[in-house]
Amino acid sequence: MGRYLVEPFDGSDRYATERYQGAAGRNWWTCDPTLHLLMRRHLGDGFAWAQPHLDRLGALMGGLVAECAEETDRNPPRLEKYDKWGRDLSEVVMPRSFQAARQALMDDNFTSPSFAEEARAHGADPDALAAAWTYLLNQADIGMGCALGTGGDQVVELAEKHAPPDVRERVREIFANGHYSGEAAQMFTERTGGSDLAALEATAVPAGDSWLLSGFKWFASNANGSAFVVLARLPEGAVAPFLVLWERRDGTRNGVRIRRLKDKLGTRSVASGEVEFADAEAFLLAEPGSGSQLGTMMKLTNASRLVVAMMGLSAARRALVESICYARAREAFGRPLIEQPLMRRKLSELIVEVEAAQALVFDGHLGPRLRLAPALIKLRAARLGVTAASDAIEVHGGNGYIEQWPVARLLRDAQVNPIWEGGDNILCLDVRRAMLREQAHEPFLDRLESALSQAPPGESATVTLVGERIADLRKAITAWSALEPSLAEARLYPLAQFMADVYAAAVLLEQAGWEHRELGTDRKSLVARLYVDAHLVDHGPLRGIDRSAESLDRFDDLLTGAVSL
Repeated sequence: MGRYLVEPFDGSDRYATERYQGAAGRNWWTCDPTLHLLMRRHLGDGFAWAQPHLDRLGALMGGLVAECAEETDRNPPRLEKYDKWGRDLSEVVMPRSFQAARQALMDDNFTSPSFAEEARAHGADPDALAAAWTYLLNQADIGMGCALGTGGDQVVELAEKHAPPDVRERVREIFANGHYSGEAAQMFTERTGGSDLAALEATAVPAGDSWLLSGFKWFASNANGSAFVVLARLPEGAVAPFLVLWERRDGTRNGVRIRRLKDKLGTRSVASGEVEFADAEAFLLAEPGSGSQLGTMMKLTNASRLVVAMMGLSAARRALVESICYARAREAFGRPLIEQPLMRRKLSELIVEVEAAQALVFDGHLGPRLRLAPALIKLRAARLGVTAASDAIEVHGGNGYIEQWPVARLLRDAQVNPIWEGGDNILCLDVRRAMLREQAHEPFLDRLESALSQAPPGESATVTLVGERIADLRKAITAWSALEPSLAEARLYPLAQFMADVYAAAVLLEQAGWEHRELGTDRKSLVARLYVDAHLVDHGPLRGIDRSAESLDRFDDLLTGAVSL
C-alpha cells in the first residue's frame, strides 16, 4: 500500500495557524508606540517628514529582513580557504538570503551621508533616525547588525585624523555608503583573552609612514570586512590600535588570512572567524609616543558598547512582541493567556523593563556623552536581552523551544551581547577606572539630577523617592571609595546595578515630563512609577505582596502603549 499524507487534527479553533502570527510580517514602526514617542521627542519639527521613511523601514525590517534572517540562520556563511591551485583565498561566501537583506538595507540606509544630509535639510536629527534604523534592524537580526556596523564610524574618524592622505581617501571610498556598510571590523581578542591587554601577543614594527603587523586574532566578529581596527603591541611595549585594510595601498593583497569561521551558538549571519596577520600593512590610529593609545581604544570600545546595548534592547523588544502575540492567540483554562493574572504580571513587568532599557539606550545614543554611560547601559540592556528572550520561550511553552518558532533563535542570538565588548565584570572594572581616574561619577550624578528636574507635575512622591536614591547613590560611591581594594572590586557589581537602576528611573521620569508637556498623556509616568516600585522601593518583610495593583489595574494602558497590533 502507498503512503498518504495525513492532515493533522484541526477540529478545534485553537489549531487555526493564522491566529499565531508573531512579529514577522508586521510593520515594526506602526506597531511600536514607544518608538513613536521617542521619534516625536528627538525629531521635533522633522517628525512629519520622517514618518513615511520610518513606515517604509518598519515594513522592510518586519518583512524581507526578518524573513531573510531565518534563512541565513539555517544556511550561514562559509569560507573558501584555497583556490584550485592551493593559493590562499580566505574568501567568505555569504548566502543569498544575507545578500538580499543587505542590499535592501543599503538601498534604505538611514546611516548613509546622503540620507543624513536630506534629514538635516528637513529639520530631522539624523542621529535619531540612525538609532531607530539600528533598533529595528537588530530586532530582525543581531548578526546582520554586527555585520553592517562594527565600528565603521570610528574607523572613518580615526583614519581622517591619523592615516596618510592616500589611505584616508581609500577609507572614504570604502565607507561611501555610510559607516553601516558592512566593511568594518574590530579585532582585539586573542587566545590569551580579550580583556587582558598585558597578555596581548600581536606586534607591529614601523615601516616608513606605515607599520608591519603580525599576530593571530582568535575572534574577529566580522571577518568579512575590508577595514579592520587591530590591537597590537608597539616596540616599546605599549598597546595601540591600528588600521589594516584588506588590500595594501598598492592594490595587492595584504597579509591577512582567515584560518576558519567560528561555529557559533547564534548570530550566524555575521561571519566571525580566526584571522592571522603576517607583516600586514597597518597604520597607527594614535599619535606615536603621545600616550593617547589607551584613550583611543576606550573611545572605540565605548562606542561599540552602545551598539551592543542597542542589540540587547532590540532582542528584548522582539521578545516582548513575540510574547504578546502568542499570549493573545493561545488559550488555556478556557481563555486566552493574556487574560490570565499571572501572565499579565509577567507581561507588565516585561513591558516596564524593556521601556526602561529603551530609555537608557536612547539616552546613551542621543543624550549627553557620559563616560560612565556605555558600561552601565550595556550592563543592563545586554543582560535584559537574554532574560527577556528566555521569558518569551517560557510564554510559548514547549513551542518556544522549537527552532521553527521565532524565539529559540532570539535566545541564541541574544546570548552573545553580554560577551561582546566586555562581560559584566569587565564593565564593572571600567566603571571603577572611570570614577577613580576621571571622576566620571560627578557628571553622571549631575545628569541624573538634570533628568529628574524634567519630571512631570503630579509625580511628587516618585520624584522625591528618586531624588533620595540619587543622594543615597552619592553616599554609596563615597563609602565604596573608602573600602579596601579587593573588597571594593568585589562590591563593584551591586554599585553598578544601583547606578543603572537610578539612571533608568531618572530618564523615564524625564521622558514622562516630555510626554505630559507635549502630548498631555501620562502613560510613561505609569511606567516610571512601576519601575521605581520594582527597583528602588524597599518593600519590607512582605516583599511587596501587599503593594499597589496598578500594573494589573492599568494593564490595558501598558499593553496598548507598548505594542499596537
